[in-house]
Amino acid sequence: MRMKISIFSAYYPFRGGIAHFNERLVKSLDKKHEVAVFTFKKQYPNFLFPGSSQFVTTLNPEFEGRAQRIVSTFNPFTYFGARRSLKSAKSDLFIANYWMSIFSVFLSFCSGGLKTSTKRIALVHNLVPHEKRFFDRWLNKLFVRNFDAFVVMSDQVKNDLLSLRPDAKVLTLEHPWYDQFLEKIQRNDACEKLGLDATKKVLLFFGLIRDYKGLDVLLEAFLLLDESYSLLVAGEFYNDKSSYSHLIKDPRIASRVKVVDKFIPDEEVHIYFSAADVSVLPYRSATQSGVTATSFHFGVPVIVTDVGGLKYAVQDMGKVVQPNNNEILATAIRDYFEKSEQVAFKKSIDSKRGTFSWDNFAERVVQFASESVPLEGK
Repeated sequence: MRMKISIFSAYYPFRGGIAHFNERLVKSLDKKHEVAVFTFKKQYPNFLFPGSSQFVTTLNPEFEGRAQRIVSTFNPFTYFGARRSLKSAKSDLFIANYWMSIFSVFLSFCSGGLKTSTKRIALVHNLVPHEKRFFDRWLNKLFVRNFDAFVVMSDQVKNDLLSLRPDAKVLTLEHPWYDQFLEKIQRNDACEKLGLDATKKVLLFFGLIRDYKGLDVLLEAFLLLDESYSLLVAGEFYNDKSSYSHLIKDPRIASRVKVVDKFIPDEEVHIYFSAADVSVLPYRSATQSGVTATSFHFGVPVIVTDVGGLKYAVQDMGKVVQPNNNEILATAIRDYFEKSEQVAFKKSIDSKRGTFSWDNFAERVVQFASESVPLEGK
């Protein structure tokens, strides 16, 4: 059944994983439904944003003008116009993306303004933040009271949600694999472009760098590896880079650590994963990760820590190790190469290609909304 769907989230021209997620989700929803896309005028005040920019630096005609920019999170006066815009869409289904508690008041306010027949579904990427604040629980409670059902991508988020609302209707779906990037290139060519020695085993740490992602643990593990390894760190530092400097500049590894301190645009992502032999996610906490979804798309196995939903996403396509332990991580990296585990992992990735599609994800969200929420709405 064709539906009128409105969706609110970060979206182009905003950058980052949530924006990429929704750009790809909307593309699949568009195939069978009438979709109206809404996003922010501004997500955060500049003084609270840790990166260089909230926005992409290159224009993309595919997404230009696709989303209506309706609200500034920290300006309540914009909430009223945003509520009118969402109500005027007259949608059968409203999908709100949620990943930070600061969006709770705005989304709850707008949800209450929709017509009673509109189904309200929240796609919850994260409920309990990695860096907790005293008001998070109260705001999360407000948010979950104002939606009919919820879609999550890890059991941890599901359990967090049910702890606040035990009667919630929740669907857990696997994170789809990203497929919007340029084609993979030859490994030697990628290494040459990045200034890497192609004869070494290349470990990739990819994505925005924050304390909870454990780059320091990986650097400490890298100190335990021999000269046959190199480490590629690709992503903008969202916390003090100097806290890693003593490790990056350690004379034992400095010549084998390549740091690309910038947000990696879509048109360059394929180069990094083409050069990588394995993607390493030494996170201290997590729910799910778009980095694993990107790695698998490029056929690159992963080594992750046993936190949140990471191990469930990995299945037999990589290794899972204890978090916060550089010695165990170093041993896992050695085993990956010395025991030729990468061969089996790559075969498993190839066998699952197409299973985690965006079209399937999109239709399951719509089907869940149709089945879990009565047609007459609340």
